[in-house]
Amino acid sequence: MTSNAEYFSRYEAIAALSCRMLMAARHALWSDLVELQEEYRHLVEALKEADDGVKLDETERQRKYMLIRQILADDAAIRDLANPRMATLSAL
Repeated sequence: MTSNAEYFSRYEAIAALSCRMLMAARHALWSDLVELQEEYRHLVEALKEADDGVKLDETERQRKYMLIRQILADDAAIRDLANPRMATLSAL
């Protein structure tokens, strides 16, 4: 069973990594972004395993919600930056 502190450290690691991914996309560092995506997938898989049995109180649920919102906002911004690049590559 994962402690709540470990559980949140995993979410925070994912949020920090999504921020790094966004910075890479903003600077058009596409190869860096691909590498970071692999690390991201590993962290998400580890979080899925840790999710079982974690009991959160209302404050912790709010904290989790805010982290998820941040991750999703970063993801949306990355897609907005990557879509034109993908269109250019597709046109080639």
